[in-house]
Amino acid sequence: MPTIRDVAEKAGVSVTTVSRVLNNRGYISEATRKKVYKAMEELDYQPNEVARSLFRKRSNIIGLIVPTVAHPFFAELTAYVETYAYARGYKVLICNSQLDASKEQEYVGMLRRNQVDGIIMASHTLEVEEYKKLNLPVVTFERFISNRIPYVTSDNYQGGKLAVELLLERGCKMIAHMCGSLHLDMLANQRHRAFMDVAEARNVPFFTVETDINVFEVDKYEQLLTELLTQHPDIDGLFLNSDIMAIAAMKVCRKLGKRIPEDMKIIGYDDVSIASLVSPQITSVRQPLAEMSELSVRLIEDLVEGKTVEVENCLPVELVERETT
Repeated sequence: MPTIRDVAEKAGVSVTTVSRVLNNRGYISEATRKKVYKAMEELDYQPNEVARSLFRKRSNIIGLIVPTVAHPFFAELTAYVETYAYARGYKVLICNSQLDASKEQEYVGMLRRNQVDGIIMASHTLEVEEYKKLNLPVVTFERFISNRIPYVTSDNYQGGKLAVELLLERGCKMIAHMCGSLHLDMLANQRHRAFMDVAEARNVPFFTVETDINVFEVDKYEQLLTELLTQHPDIDGLFLNSDIMAIAAMKVCRKLGKRIPEDMKIIGYDDVSIASLVSPQITSVRQPLAEMSELSVRLIEDLVEGKTVEVENCLPVELVERETT
């Protein structure tokens, strides 16, 4: 394989000059820069990125830890993060924790060994101590774990409030909320707090259905919703913590002979692209996922550059009404 010395010899410059071109340091004339690039191309020279990152003390790599990219919400999040990171000159290492704390810990170690510039944590495990001990920039997504670690979220309480108020405006007399495990310390739990606050203030009967820690099992959604609607057939409004949950609710309603929206009104959350692709189209609380992803990347970059950033970064939500209400 060609070396940096081979490039210098072919370009007729010093090794130091080639190094400066590669690392964009110091003044280099455009003519010299072109000679070095031409020599690299002719020799098919590939710079040692590990060595370059050690020299620059930056790898221009960001780690992203998600529960699973198979879930539409995290698939869209990953796509947005990669897009905005690339636009800022970063590459992204994507890690699927699969809600396994030990696997996530291994990934954190791997990211550190690869000298990433920072980590965006969007996982849902109970283990957060590892992030508190990290000596590198960390930004969490929809999760508060420390007063020292910035997080990006949307207004979950307002989202829950908008959803329940719409169900009641559409005439619902008995409502239910399906959410993830409330034992997990997630900012999304504020949606349930809003659900209860509005229902109690309006004296409307309500039910709560929690999934277990493995919040992404669609079959489990269907089982829990079937049990709920069989035991309480008068429920006429459902607020679900994701659009995938809303789709599961639509499937259960069809099996039970409940018409949407005549017999059952349904509101999902996130407003991922699938919400408008199914029939009937799902009313959903839209999180500004693109803006949240871009902000996460920008916060990492600011932290890398030693800037002071806000710990709480909360963006507004929007209720998008479609055919299920």
